Amino acid sequence: MECSPCGGLYFFEFVSCSAFVVTGALLLMFSLNLHTRIPQINWNLTDLVNTGLSTFFFFIASVVLAALNHKTGAEIVAVIFGFLAMIVYAVNMYLAVKKWRMNSSQQNSRQTSNYIRARTESREVDHHPEIQRLDA
Repeated sequence: MECSPCGGLYFFEFVSCSAFVVTGALLLMFSLNLHTRIPQINWNLTDLVNTGLSTFFFFIASVVLAALNHKTGAEIVAVIFGFLAMIVYAVNMYLAVKKWRMNSSQQNSRQTSNYIRARTESREVDHHPEIQRLDA
């Protein structure tokens, strides 16, 4: 027996379980400081993408379940849970965007100061006797 109008419920279950697993894995990695062992990955951006996608998919799944439910108590509570989870993920996404912007601006200023320092050091010939020997 197949439930034809249950597509919204199945999609909602898929979204909530997927978000739970991915967010749980990221939470475990951040809690145990495992992310410091893999510096090649931009973890702030990874967290931002996860929260953005989870916010979007919780919104879509909640709207679909609200439109295609059987008006049972469990489905109504699931819709409420979906919108609350979407709000929590949206707040987390806002915080992740702030953290990502702060880190990217710090990295840009660090690169700029390294460039300026390298430029001024290259102009100072007194500190490099090997350059003076070549000029003589």
